[in-house]
Amino acid sequence: MPEDDEWPRWPFVALGVAAQRCGGEPLALWVRGPHDLGEVTDKAVAVVGSRAASGYGEHVAGEFAFGLAQAGVTVVSGAAYGIDGAAHRGALGAGGLTVAVLACGVDFAYPAGHQGLLAKIAREGLVVSEYPPGVTPARHRFLTRNRIIAALGGGTVVVEAGRRSGAKNTAAITLALGRPLMVVPGPVTSASSAGCHELLRDGQAVSVSSVAEIVESVGRFGDDLATEPAEKESSLGAPHGDAMRVYEALGKRCGVSDEVVSVESGVPLDRVRALLPELELARLALRVDGGWQKLEVS
Repeated sequence: MPEDDEWPRWPFVALGVAAQRCGGEPLALWVRGPHDLGEVTDKAVAVVGSRAASGYGEHVAGEFAFGLAQAGVTVVSGAAYGIDGAAHRGALGAGGLTVAVLACGVDFAYPAGHQGLLAKIAREGLVVSEYPPGVTPARHRFLTRNRIIAALGGGTVVVEAGRRSGAKNTAAITLALGRPLMVVPGPVTSASSAGCHELLRDGQAVSVSSVAEIVESVGRFGDDLATEPAEKESSLGAPHGDAMRVYEALGKRCGVSDEVVSVESGVPLDRVRALLPELELARLALRVDGGWQKLEVS
């Protein structure tokens, strides 16, 4: 109940503000599990997507959930087949916390194929519903429960979604709540990712390709910043042999063509054309309008 200490007050504040668009706060929640719902959702991300997920989608959802759990982030989802199930399993596999929000009573295992998964979530995470025990699933209840998934997450990641996917409903609620909306791009030919691409094209979501990017999007200001990948040092090292001859043949003040470099260095033209990009990567050569120019080693 809202007056209880375990009630997730802060996540649900936005639901109250956006009540006309989202349906408002639940009147009560039924919870199965050993944890405090308010505490475990202090740092949480919703991971949602298609029930008819591809192998790619399930792999990404599982990997992201595993990494989020390792980073101390609770994974919130809806216990459905496909992306939801993969996300829950990924978080559990990392020994982390996951919350399953149901469209039925917490005593009802739905879908039936996830009976074992829901039992494990109830032991190690939390199973949550605004519907009292004994209530069975109904289509309208899935859309209604999506607002709770979006509210409990500090942001939402849509891994795969068709143009008419229920995950797009969760995405719309996430935006209405003012939370970060992230999507995982997929193959341009995949109908399962068409909804994700639509959200990107309309500028409603940002693309994410790593756990670090997700954590940065939902993290507190100044914390959890994604680091830039370290630049790989060139394997070329100091030029020698043919590379040294090509380097010495480059112009200091203006660019020279591949052909001129070949003549000046005595290195075959095809070999010159293979070495010049390597010298560029090593910051020893620069491609200019007239061809290639030498960069002096500092």
